[in-house]
Amino acid sequence: MLQKLFAHLETMRPYTLLWCGLVSLLGACLLYGDIPPLRTSLLVFFIPITGWIAGLYLADYYDRTLDAIQKPHRPIPSGRISPREALVIGAAYAGIGLGLTVLFLPLINIVLVLVAGGLVLCYAKFTKARGLLGNFNRGAMTVITYLFGIFSLSSYSSIPLSLWMLSFVFFFHDTNSNIIGAIRDVQGDKTGGYMTTPVRYGIRRTLLLSVLLSGLYLLLTAWIINVYALVHYQVYFYVVFSAGILILCVMYLILFTSTQTLTQKQSLYAHELFVTERIIFASAFIIGIATNYMLSFSICIFSLIVTLFSQHLLRERYELT
Repeated sequence: MLQKLFAHLETMRPYTLLWCGLVSLLGACLLYGDIPPLRTSLLVFFIPITGWIAGLYLADYYDRTLDAIQKPHRPIPSGRISPREALVIGAAYAGIGLGLTVLFLPLINIVLVLVAGGLVLCYAKFTKARGLLGNFNRGAMTVITYLFGIFSLSSYSSIPLSLWMLSFVFFFHDTNSNIIGAIRDVQGDKTGGYMTTPVRYGIRRTLLLSVLLSGLYLLLTAWIINVYALVHYQVYFYVVFSAGILILCVMYLILFTSTQTLTQKQSLYAHELFVTERIIFASAFIIGIATNYMLSFSICIFSLIVTLFSQHLLRERYELT
């Protein structure tokens, strides 16, 4: 039983979960002008997480043949979780998220849940192996998550232009994160016929594209924050935002200085840095707008602890062992 539970914990990848919850929560915070009431905050934080978990089970189900080639230790190819079990558990999480949305949130949020589900299925079954198309698919999923938080508090017509513009930031950011995440699996993806961006264009061109995307989302963020004054505490925002940029620079330093001899372990560590950066990046918005700075910093610290500890405990085992 413990082995089974641990296999499900591996599949849920807890080091990835809080990012989507934070993106949804920050969308609600930006529209509300502060951290929303407790019930709304909990709903917009946890519902996207249930959808994310459902997507991870679905992705592992469709990747089971490829994983059997390059990562036979993973839960499904190793037999610790059956393919049918993965579908059932994934569907259960999707049902929980949809049920909570139907019961407590506006109709538009239900529509967004269905759209997100369609994007998850499209990514897992069709676009993941198709280079930039798959990366853009992942970026679009994060945009829907961001809009989910916003629409929990507003109708379509009352959303300011600045928040619509900020959706491009999250599109570029998660497209970029997905590109970097694919670098560690170049050899296995090539063997399995997955034409991901690093497989199609090579590591160096992929890194140059990633730098371009990083520049786009960082500059666009700074411009929107300054022009539209979206956050109340710009100093807090920029301190946390700058910490994320430093982590991003370390990631690129590792990747660019090791391009010719890049190992799977090095590229995995680089993406772990990106996973850490995105927690800091999302938290910067919440910290910049929340009047209760103790609460906003606590959310950031808690999210970092969960992410870093679970990466240390699980990620190398899941990806490499």
